[in-house]
Amino acid sequence: MKVVFGLDFGTTNSALSVYRDGKVEIIDIDESSANRSLMRSVLYFNEENEIFTGQEAISQYVSDGAAGRFMQSIKTFLPNRSFEGTEVFGKKYGIDDLVAIILRNIKAKGEAYVGAPVDSVVLGRPVVFSEDAEKDALAQLRLEKAARKAGFRHIHFQFEPVAAALAYEETLPAGAEKLVFIGDFGGGTSDFTVIKVKGGAFDRADRRSDVLSIGGVYTAGDKFDSQIMWEKIAKYFGRGVRYKGMGKDELFDIPHSIIYTLCQWHRIPLLRGRKTREQIRLIKNAATDRQAIENLEHLISDNYGFFLFQCIEKAKCELSQQEFAQVSFKERGLTIEEGITREEFEAINRENLSRISGTVDEVISRSGVRNDQIDTVFLTGGTSRIPMIRRLFEDRFGSEKLENRNAFTSVVHGLGASVPLFSDGR
Repeated sequence: MKVVFGLDFGTTNSALSVYRDGKVEIIDIDESSANRSLMRSVLYFNEENEIFTGQEAISQYVSDGAAGRFMQSIKTFLPNRSFEGTEVFGKKYGIDDLVAIILRNIKAKGEAYVGAPVDSVVLGRPVVFSEDAEKDALAQLRLEKAARKAGFRHIHFQFEPVAAALAYEETLPAGAEKLVFIGDFGGGTSDFTVIKVKGGAFDRADRRSDVLSIGGVYTAGDKFDSQIMWEKIAKYFGRGVRYKGMGKDELFDIPHSIIYTLCQWHRIPLLRGRKTREQIRLIKNAATDRQAIENLEHLISDNYGFFLFQCIEKAKCELSQQEFAQVSFKERGLTIEEGITREEFEAINRENLSRISGTVDEVISRSGVRNDQIDTVFLTGGTSRIPMIRRLFEDRFGSEKLENRNAFTSVVHGLGASVPLFSDGR
């Protein structure tokens, strides 16, 4: 059997495993990161045309005073037909080029670890890149193209929740058989599957009949952050501000598209367009709160949206452990100290929870089994630690059935474990 990588290219973080000699190992790919097995899926281009990835990209961006071009949540743009690429300091990059830079860097770290070139990979993919079938196919095609540009010749895809199931399967004693519901919560998508798993050695070549049902929804960790931004923070950047139309006394709301874009951290760079910035400048001159619009201009020009959303994400994570958290942020004379309770967080995310809840029920319904027939519920991904998400599963299956281990590396381990499923062994 050849050496094969399992690569989880995520919206927020990426990870790598290797399958060799019948065993799976997770590889450290970012020595600068607090968790070395995870690398932030970010890129930073400085003005000298150097390109950085992961924690190094964040550190360089900070030390350069946000002077270059910083990119994050690139995976989210894969199904977006209108986003074909971008220009950075006069050089054009297709979206597959941007993804390829990250994949190439991860591949190099893996090859250094195994001490040999590796051209075969099992890539994770969400159940739904997009609910539009054509866009979904486009996203996978772009990811495959990026993997080829990164130097992989033999490329297989595995659904991320199926990979998580295979990781869980390896923990079972020989002979144990279970019916498992898998919930995989990423930054961009929440994916679910009902699958039969078995412990010990058996022919793992074809597992299609073991997957009873699969489904996903485009609501996950980033949506919860966006909701905090919309409800609690956007007011500092113009939400609710009104302005006078040219030559009129009538007051108008700031265009919804500007505030909506502001509340999605990966889309903030889209506000840098010349027309949008001119529109914001005209609004500022006639606004009821000029300071808030200036804050918006600074956010765009100084490109500090990433750091603002890091503060929001920190508060969200704290709410999983405590009843109250504070979004604390300081930049360019702007000081934000905005408190949020767990109760508030749950109230503002009721609709997001409802979408996830509906998808869970659909996946169970399509599987042909009842909730009480599920033996174990295995949750993975950071969002699976949010109390209201856990309650959703406790209410349906009972708290005693919930398992939540290796929240950030289950998928990548399972991608490595998927290698024997692909008969050509590459």
